[in-house]
Amino acid sequence: MSTKGQTLLGAEIFFECLKKEGVDYIFGYPGGALLKIYEKLYDVDHLKHILVRHEQGATHMAEGYARATGKVGVVLVTSGPGATNTVTGIANAYMDSSPIVVFTGQVPTHLIGNDAFQEADILGITRPITKYNFLVKDIKELAPTIRKAFYLAKSGRPGPVLVDLPKDVMNQSCAFHFQDKVDIRGYKPTFQGHSKQIKKAASKILHAKRPLLYVGGGVIMSEAAKELTFFAQSKNIPVTTTLQGLGAFPGDEPLSLGMLGMHGTYWANQAVSNCDVMISLGARFDDRVTGKLETFSPNSYKIHVDIDPTNIDKNILVDLPIVGDVKHILSELIVELNDAPDTKEWLAQIDGWRKECPLHYETGDGKLRTEYVLERITEKTNHNAVVVGDVGQHQMWIAQYIKFNSPRTQISSAGLGTMGFSLPAAIGAAFGIKDKPVFSISGDGGFMMNIQELNTAAYNKLPLKIVLINNSYLGMVRQWQELFHDQKYSFTNLSEMNPEYQKVVESFGIPSMSTDNPDEVDGIIDKMLAYNDGPIFAEFKVVKEDMVFPMVPAGASISDMMIKRLNPKTFV
Repeated sequence: MSTKGQTLLGAEIFFECLKKEGVDYIFGYPGGALLKIYEKLYDVDHLKHILVRHEQGATHMAEGYARATGKVGVVLVTSGPGATNTVTGIANAYMDSSPIVVFTGQVPTHLIGNDAFQEADILGITRPITKYNFLVKDIKELAPTIRKAFYLAKSGRPGPVLVDLPKDVMNQSCAFHFQDKVDIRGYKPTFQGHSKQIKKAASKILHAKRPLLYVGGGVIMSEAAKELTFFAQSKNIPVTTTLQGLGAFPGDEPLSLGMLGMHGTYWANQAVSNCDVMISLGARFDDRVTGKLETFSPNSYKIHVDIDPTNIDKNILVDLPIVGDVKHILSELIVELNDAPDTKEWLAQIDGWRKECPLHYETGDGKLRTEYVLERITEKTNHNAVVVGDVGQHQMWIAQYIKFNSPRTQISSAGLGTMGFSLPAAIGAAFGIKDKPVFSISGDGGFMMNIQELNTAAYNKLPLKIVLINNSYLGMVRQWQELFHDQKYSFTNLSEMNPEYQKVVESFGIPSMSTDNPDEVDGIIDKMLAYNDGPIFAEFKVVKEDMVFPMVPAGASISDMMIKRLNPKTFV
C-alpha cells in the first residue's frame, strides 16, 4: 500500500523514509525524546531494531555493518547523554570515511537553548566530526532531510551524517512525499577524472622503471577492487596498501607488498622510498604512512587519485592530481594504458628486500604468541573470514600476518584508533554478513571498554567468534615506554586488574575457552568455527612483553625501520 501523499505523523514519516532507503537494521537505545518513534516502531515489520547496551556501541555497530556490507549504517538514540555518547563513534566514522546516519532525539523546539532536561547542542558538538548535520524544525522538512542525509552519507567521500529530531516534530503531521532525486546546492562530487590528466598518468606509468601502487580505503569504498587487481596484474605493478586498504588487492598475490608505514613490511617501505612513479589510489598520505614528510618517497613522481579534492596536497605535494572516483579512473587508465612498463628488475629488487628482512617471530620455545594465533585463524578459515580488530599491538599483527584476499574483510579503527571498537563493530558486521565467519579480535585493554555489548551478541544469538589476545598489558603503550620512555611502565600493567574473563563471558551465557599452549590453538579455532548457535569466546594468553616489528620511530623516515629489540634484556 502506497503512503505517498498520505498525512502521517513525523514518527511515521521517519519509518517510511527508512523503508524507502532500504534500511534493514537500526542500532539504538530508547529514551524520553524518542517515545513517539518507539511507539510506532512497535508495529514496524520492515526493519529490525537492535537494542544496544551503550550508545557508543550503537555507532560502532552501525559502522561495522556499513564497512562489511557497503550499505549505510543507522543509529537511533535519545537526546542529551544518549546523543553525546555517540560522539566517539561518529568521530571514528568520520576519520575512516564510513557511511552512517545518526538520528538523535531532541527536546521540543520551543525548549531548545533553555537547558531543558536532557538537552545537548549535539549539532554544535558534532559539527567538526560529521560530513553534515541537520536540525529538523519543520515537519515538512523531515522527509527531504532524511533523504539528503542518506545521500550525503554514501555519495562522494562517505562519512557520518547526523539528524536531530525534536520531540514535538515527531508528534506533528503532514502529507508524506519522498524525493527520488536529490539535488544539494554546492555539493557536486566529481566522479569522472579529467581525461588529459588520465592520459598524462598513463604515459608516466608506461615509462616508469620502478612504479608502485599505493592503495587506500577509497578503493574498497568505490568497489574498485576488481579493477585494481586487473590493472596491477596486467601491468605487473607491485601494490602496497594502508591499513584501510587491506583486502583491496589479494594479500597472497606475489605483487602484494602488504601494508606500508609505521608497522608496515620492510620491503613495502623500501619500495616506497625507492620507486620512481607512485600511483596513490584512494589514500590520504596519513602520518602513520608517511613518517617524516621531507623524506617520504623523495625521488618519485606522485600521481594522486581521490574523490575528495581536499585530500590533494594536504600532507604531501603531488605532481599529478586526479579528482574523481577511483573505480571510474582505474577503468579509464586500463583503456588508456594499452602496454605495460618493464618491471622485472624492480620486482627482483623488491624480492631481495623480502629476503633481507622477512616478517618473523620466535617459535619452538613452547610460548604462545599472537602472530601464531593469527596465522592459524587465517589458515583455518582459508582466507575467508571477516576480521574486526581493535587497537594496539594485535591490530598491527593482524595487518602483518593475516592475508586479506577480498575487500570488506578487514575492519579496523584506523584514523581515530578507538579502543573498544572491535566487539560492537564485529556485532554490526555479523548482522550484515551471513556467508562467512566474523571474528572480533581484541586486546585485554580494549576488550573492557565496550564489554557490555556481549549482552547484545548473546541476546541476538549472533554466530560471532570473539578472540581475546591477553598479554596483561596495554601492549602498544608498553612498547613505546620500553623503547622511548626509559622503561617506565606507568599504568600499563593490567595483570593485577584484569578479571577472570572466562567467568565474565560465561555470565552472559557465552561458551568460552582459554589457553596459553600453542598446541591447543588449532583445536580451539576448530571449535569456534563449528559453533554457530550464538557467540563463542576464546582467550589466548600470550607472551606479555612481545613487541611489534618492524617499526618506524615517531619522526623518522619510513626507510629507517627498527627490526628488533634494542636490548632484549630490558623487558619485564
